[in-house]
Amino acid sequence: MPKDAKCPVCGMFVAKFPDWNASIVYRDGTKIYFDGPKDLFKYYTNPKKYDPTKKRADIAFLGVKDYYTLAVIDGMQAYYVVGSNVNGPMGKELIPFANKGDAKGFEMDHQGRRLIRFQQITPDLLNTLE
Repeated sequence: MPKDAKCPVCGMFVAKFPDWNASIVYRDGTKIYFDGPKDLFKYYTNPKKYDPTKKRADIAFLGVKDYYTLAVIDGMQAYYVVGSNVNGPMGKELIPFANKGDAKGFEMDHQGRRLIRFQQITPDLLNTLE
């Protein structure tokens, strides 16, 4: 990731938060970096707001980091814990996991409110994380 990469949603330098980095890769090879999953999904749910030239249909991959392993995982396949007592760079965050067992354990250990999948992430849900 370029050291000067800025999150298009909040303007933060994403290299300062390597454990939370997330990214969108477009079919044309363009890669956009975010300081965390929450801002990635704010962008994903309304890409034209941040870059009028980009379309959601052209996205090839959503990359988020598993909270425990820090491995980049497919954001469309991940499990997310919402409402936990763990904050990301921008406060309340969607906490991603590659497997359901880790997500359930984290949810119990960190007062998570619920476990969700990609399809359940909506602008309304993201607004509750403000």
